[in-house]
Amino acid sequence: MFNFTTKGGHRVALRPEMTPTLARLLLAKGRSLLLPVKWYSLPQCWRYEAITRGRRREHYQWNMDIVGVPSVSAEVELVCAACAAMEQLGLTAQDVGVKINSRKVLQTVVAQAGVTPEKFAPVCVIVDKMEKIPREEVEQQLHELGLDASVVDAITSTLSLKSIDEIAAKIGETHEAVKELRTFFDLVAAYGYGDWVLFDASVVRGLAYYTGIVFEVFDRAGKLRAVCGGGRYDGLLTLYGSPKPIPCAGFGFGDCVIVELLRDKKLLPSLAQEVDDIVIPFDETMRPAALQVLRQLRAKGRSADIILEKKKLDKAFSYADRIGAVRAVLVAPDEWTRGEVTVKLLREGEHGKESANRGEAVKVVDL
Repeated sequence: MFNFTTKGGHRVALRPEMTPTLARLLLAKGRSLLLPVKWYSLPQCWRYEAITRGRRREHYQWNMDIVGVPSVSAEVELVCAACAAMEQLGLTAQDVGVKINSRKVLQTVVAQAGVTPEKFAPVCVIVDKMEKIPREEVEQQLHELGLDASVVDAITSTLSLKSIDEIAAKIGETHEAVKELRTFFDLVAAYGYGDWVLFDASVVRGLAYYTGIVFEVFDRAGKLRAVCGGGRYDGLLTLYGSPKPIPCAGFGFGDCVIVELLRDKKLLPSLAQEVDDIVIPFDETMRPAALQVLRQLRAKGRSADIILEKKKLDKAFSYADRIGAVRAVLVAPDEWTRGEVTVKLLREGEHGKESANRGEAVKVVDL
């Protein structure tokens, strides 16, 4: 976390993620909430770590959470929402995929190996680094956690499994995790996003609060970090005062990696400045009248601006053209006395090129 001590001696931290905040908000609402709840947020977050491509100490993150749904239909909705968002951005299943696993798989294997429950969360934190550091280092950290060689072998062999059938052979076809995973993949396929998802037992997510299905969106070229990730966290609200577990699932989708991916794919949109009208006072004596016109245009919902400094008319029209304004509205003395302004179309539109090259007198009330 990005933490520091204030001048008053208080230890504080900048918000690293939104999920604990969401938990507090949900508990504050209490029974007034009609479950299930689907919430989203776009918080600004901070993490104190090395800055790399697709990773910044400050970023914005789209969070989407579903509360009150114990079945995997919540995870299905979340994953498919993320896929739909990437479709809207121009990405396809050939560009990105979603790795799916369940925390319950590793939890079962670890428990069968005799590892105490309190060590499970630290194990997840370590194995989450599998793609970031050498496998030997992961194994060394597991040894340092106090796990003997047989347990480390059981964990690492489980992480290498690549199909639900292999998982079923290891923990049993009737295991809850196996049934949930099979249902999840069937529903995602019915949703139309079957080509986007794949099973990968190495995905466990590093945060301690996940309890069930977890997922990560990745770029298939393998050049970038995870695009987004999330999963089920049924026990989190009990840490903040809930008398009983409340089923929750959600994901975080940061802005850094997706921007890099869209740039690589040449899909990053060019967001040009958009201005409907530029109001041009003929001279400074006409500025009060020009301000009246400006307010009228904005009241009608148009994006309008005004020349703030004294400019020659040719330079004012040139400026309006350069910033992409659709119309230039000239407020001059003679026309104003008649209740009119001169409107010049700067872009070819419904009036054609001819009207774009000349100004037309327009009644102020008709703007």
